[in-house]
Amino acid sequence: MSASDEHTASSRPDIAELARLISVHAPYDGVFPLRVSGVDALRRSHTAGGAAHALQQASVCIVAQGAKSVSIGDTVYHYGAGQIAVFSIDLPVAAQLTRASHAEPYLTLRIALDPERVTTLAAKVYPHGLPRIPESRAVYIGEANAPIVDAANRLLQLMSQPVDAELLGPLTIDEILIRLLRSPMGARIAQIGQAESSLKKVARAVSWLRTNYDQSVNVEELAALVNVSASSFHRQFKAVTSMSPLQYQKALRLQEARRLMLTTMLDAGSASRRVGYASPSQFSREYARFFGAAPMKDIQRQRDQGLESRNASA
Repeated sequence: MSASDEHTASSRPDIAELARLISVHAPYDGVFPLRVSGVDALRRSHTAGGAAHALQQASVCIVAQGAKSVSIGDTVYHYGAGQIAVFSIDLPVAAQLTRASHAEPYLTLRIALDPERVTTLAAKVYPHGLPRIPESRAVYIGEANAPIVDAANRLLQLMSQPVDAELLGPLTIDEILIRLLRSPMGARIAQIGQAESSLKKVARAVSWLRTNYDQSVNVEELAALVNVSASSFHRQFKAVTSMSPLQYQKALRLQEARRLMLTTMLDAGSASRRVGYASPSQFSREYARFFGAAPMKDIQRQRDQGLESRNASA
């Protein structure tokens, strides 16, 4: 997003109101769960020195202020104020804030994506079946149009009233999802819940990998799990996630090992075994390539900087 686009977005009264409401619910840096399950307000007031690695969960992120880039495999996505980022499945990402300051922090409203909910709403939006799409991807970036931002503002306004939030919040989320499904990226988002779509099949494989990241991966068995040939599965997985299944598992393992060392004080050898590495030297090499430093040096740097990668998503 260019500086002129950022200025145009920030001059929209509805986007300015969204930023104000997010600031109310996120008064300082962090992730703040709101009264409706699966809805968070996020605030970041500075750009870090490097990319932060995290597992980005399937979600809709409506950005009110600031800008960010997210790398997934070899693909980089940029988005900022006045835009929506839709993450259709859980993904290991390297995220970098590109515009954030104490005066104008990065502010985002994040709504978790439930595939079953998307399926139910998509059936109403597309009663005669989904239109054909050329490809499925894990990430879509689009403009936050006025009706979507208006609904997001009303959702945040509900949070001051517990009963209203409980009764009306889910309906407002449905409105946001319906408006997304009717947007230019809608047919692609609708694939999230379609049982036979390549996106849904990859999501099932991703779910298995997340649960069994410490186990050896057999691509043929993983392909059989989602009822496609090994060659077709590998192609679809790479098209959606920008990674091979083995690269995806490696990212999960390394991120989990880093989390264990940061939060449970495990040494590198113990963490590597916990996530499924048989060779400590291989773990150290791959860790250094992935995070840019050897395990203990990286962990010390993280502690010195007070960074926690789990807060880097959205």
